[in-house]
Amino acid sequence: MNIKSLLMPVYRRVPAPLKELAGTLYGRYLSAWRYGPETEQLAAEARARESWDAAAWRAYSEERLSSLLRDAAEHVPYYREAWRRRRAAGDTSPVEDLASWPVLTKAEVRRRPEAFLRDDAKPSSLFKLMTSGTTGTPVTVWRDRAAMRAWYAFTEARWRGWYGVTRHDPWAMLGGQEVVPVEQDTPPFWVWNAAGHQLYLSNLHVKRKNAPAYLEAMRHHAVVHAYGYSSSLAELARYAVEDGLEAPRLKVVVTNAEPLLPWQREVIGRAFGCAARESYGMTEAVAGASECEHGVLHLWPDAGHVEVVDDDADAPVAPGETGRLLCTGLLNTVMPLVRYEVGDRGAVVTDAGRCACGRDMPRLTALEGRSTDNLVTADGRRVFWVNPVFYGLPLHEAQVVQVDLGRLVVNVVPAEGFGEEHERAIATGLRQRLGDVAVEVRRLAAIPRGPNGKFRAVVSHVTAAQGRGEGGPWNAA
Repeated sequence: MNIKSLLMPVYRRVPAPLKELAGTLYGRYLSAWRYGPETEQLAAEARARESWDAAAWRAYSEERLSSLLRDAAEHVPYYREAWRRRRAAGDTSPVEDLASWPVLTKAEVRRRPEAFLRDDAKPSSLFKLMTSGTTGTPVTVWRDRAAMRAWYAFTEARWRGWYGVTRHDPWAMLGGQEVVPVEQDTPPFWVWNAAGHQLYLSNLHVKRKNAPAYLEAMRHHAVVHAYGYSSSLAELARYAVEDGLEAPRLKVVVTNAEPLLPWQREVIGRAFGCAARESYGMTEAVAGASECEHGVLHLWPDAGHVEVVDDDADAPVAPGETGRLLCTGLLNTVMPLVRYEVGDRGAVVTDAGRCACGRDMPRLTALEGRSTDNLVTADGRRVFWVNPVFYGLPLHEAQVVQVDLGRLVVNVVPAEGFGEEHERAIATGLRQRLGDVAVEVRRLAAIPRGPNGKFRAVVSHVTAAQGRGEGGPWNAA
């Protein structure tokens, strides 16, 4: 159990001022892991590499990749055992050849997460993260301080630096962490993390009547930029536009976790007077991308190596064609993930030449698989990212289906040890986010897949108009 899990039961019971103190203390803890005296130098080096041509990027990536593969095959139990079996069977493939490594699924990492740690790694000294991603499969990941700081130096350089802002500016995060109980109907719906200069806004309380309070909180804390889920940010912006509310003028809004749709860009720009930029990343930190001022989503070759393979095989697709994304992270050497199937589909172009922004970095020209339905509450709220409900439970897979406003069906593929107490935990977690709804948990041998071999983690048969009727022209994609 990590520090956050230990503190949450206490956090839920304390009044708002103490929540702010708790948020700041936790923010200080996160900052100590994410940033250090080397951060500015690492960010400067990342920016310097952006001027490289494609050949320089290839040479850099190949060198880092070969070193990581050799180290993983020798010092990581899961890979070492696999290569020993292959050698015993007469396989002489070089470990430095990435194509000779099999595809790694989330299910395999979830089954034996500790087996992916280096021999000399001690989980107690590492930062533990959990994610379920787009496929609903929970995964545990550990990072050491070097990997954490390398990743956040990249985000400082490219998720902020490209837009003229820094982590030292006051900023807003509109995300899925539990900030206040879902049944709370009066402000504050946020917590101020003074250590991180961050206003963390609950996405569970974004609705028309609360929009003025959200915007006022952003003004009060002099927020300069915002980051968060595309749907939640667009929803807040839509209320501001439709109701003529005065939203703070921001330098940039950066979205994550979902594709940024054209109508969302437009309404965010109208509300906050700035560009909306898309980003791509995941807790496993095996790939990252950010959108330049010319609307191109550039991959970070120094963070991870990205392959695009056929949906029905592990063979590479033609350049520019869409397929499954396999990512090999270059930063987290304490828990290397090689040819890791992240659960997204996309297309990558590496030979397009130098972008108008001056960068010759690969382009993520299509991105699919992150689109999950929003759940809709009876009062018209859209709730995105309920996957934390499943964190830590003995499950292989999970899917939430919203049948109507008052009923959810949760399909689960249970692992050993799953019982009625876990079903109750799922129901409680969902009600904390959506209010008083009926929750039925169904145990399945497998969750049915779609034509692309994946299932949607969230399926909703309800529209916002069936809630409080707060829909409008901005709902059209």
